[in-house]
Amino acid sequence: MANCRFCGKELEHLFVSLGKAPLSNSFLDREELDREEPVYPLDVYVCDGCFLVQLPGSKRPEEIFSEYAYFSSYSDTWLEHARRYADKMTGLFGINENSLVMEVASNDGYLLQYFKEKKVPVLGIEPALNVARAARDKGIPTETVFLGKDTAKDIAVNRGRADLLVGNNVLAHVPDINDFVEGVGVLLKRGGVITMEFPHLMRLIEDIQFDTIYHEHFSYFSFITAEKIFAAHGLVIFDVEEIPTHGGSLRIYVRHGDNTGLPVSERVRELKRRETDAGYADIEHYMGFDGRVRKVKKDVVRFFDEARAEGKKVAGYGAAAKGNTLLNYCGIDAGAVDYVADKNPYKQGRFLPGSRIPVETPEKIKETKPDYVLILPWNIRQEITDQLGFVREWGGRFVTVIPKVRVF
Repeated sequence: MANCRFCGKELEHLFVSLGKAPLSNSFLDREELDREEPVYPLDVYVCDGCFLVQLPGSKRPEEIFSEYAYFSSYSDTWLEHARRYADKMTGLFGINENSLVMEVASNDGYLLQYFKEKKVPVLGIEPALNVARAARDKGIPTETVFLGKDTAKDIAVNRGRADLLVGNNVLAHVPDINDFVEGVGVLLKRGGVITMEFPHLMRLIEDIQFDTIYHEHFSYFSFITAEKIFAAHGLVIFDVEEIPTHGGSLRIYVRHGDNTGLPVSERVRELKRRETDAGYADIEHYMGFDGRVRKVKKDVVRFFDEARAEGKKVAGYGAAAKGNTLLNYCGIDAGAVDYVADKNPYKQGRFLPGSRIPVETPEKIKETKPDYVLILPWNIRQEITDQLGFVREWGGRFVTVIPKVRVF
């Protein structure tokens, strides 16, 4: 039996089992289709000590993130989110040309480019070589390392420490959460601020967002647990916002413990009360999730069975990691979905892991005129339906399946 990656307690409570699955971003080339793909158990546990929801067994991060298929800049919605964030932080914390903004898991420079436009010095920290190259092509200086205590010390010596340290959707990707959080503390100036965004476990559970579970995610956080983790390393969450990204996320604001000029807000106290009242500090609250997920699977399979029986053509849109979890867990393959369209050239011409569904350019949708377009990254469904409004010209309809099957 494995131990909790934060507190070390033995993990005894299964949260959900999604069977076995390949790595969600391990897209296949055509010549790889005759090979057997490695798959790994997608069994998620919850610790009854700290209530961290987690995948206990995992691949080494170097095997997952050194070459990465996700490029943040292909989502207009996400770029607008990044631009608004840069505007807000520069005003809120007086970030200017004398400051240093660092981002951990900076991807292709999608965020730091907006600080650079404001003449603010920036530094990206991105372990995936291919996306780091894309950031450097935009003029974003980028360190290609996995952040931990030791690499943070090296960066602090050679590059300085951050006035603002950003981490968007990276916390879940960290296998050694203690080493990582200690590292961000090392990189932060004494009077600096960390902001971290991550999908909120409350939303995952209440909206049955099981497709956000995949091998590249090691942990899933309530606010209660996140606060414990940062506090263990001398860091205080002094404010929190609930934001709509990724189906409902938290943005936490973090400081060093001795930086008392930033008092803890009422929003922190209110969210802790709400999570506690809802049962997030009670192991029994987590135990019904697996059954709710199985019900969604049954409804998804029924939709595809009926579409096949009626001779309907189904295409997908958005070759997202969450979509691969959905497709593989529900047993949906190229016999049920003709192809998945995606704007990212890195994915086009390749095949989804597990399901082997081909990835095409978005123009394919106009050519083939499917009856249904299954939106896999449902968290940006409005952006996608706006882009693909022409689907309705031939009577086509859109489909999302989280938290339930919806045809519209």
